[in-house]
Amino acid sequence: MTTETPKKRRAPKEKRIALRDELFARIDRNDIGLVEAIKMMRKVTGRSQVDYAKLVGVSPRILIELERGIGNPTLRTLLKILTPFSLKLKIHHHPQ
Repeated sequence: MTTETPKKRRAPKEKRIALRDELFARIDRNDIGLVEAIKMMRKVTGRSQVDYAKLVGVSPRILIELERGIGNPTLRTLLKILTPFSLKLKIHHHPQ
């Protein structure tokens, strides 16, 4: 008898679509930061950190650190991560 660990299943398509819609709505409201947006994007794809990093062509370590809020990615890396969702970076002035 073999004991295999079950693979994680992707969230149902409907759930990922709802999460994608929430992501874009929060972006439109300017109600989400970069780190949280990247986490949501990855979850919309139903991929692990390692799988999403491979998908976009960045090191898994870079994505993991970025999602933990301790990364210091280059602009090129950020653009790779955002590309599957046709997103761009934008600078905002936040009055204090």
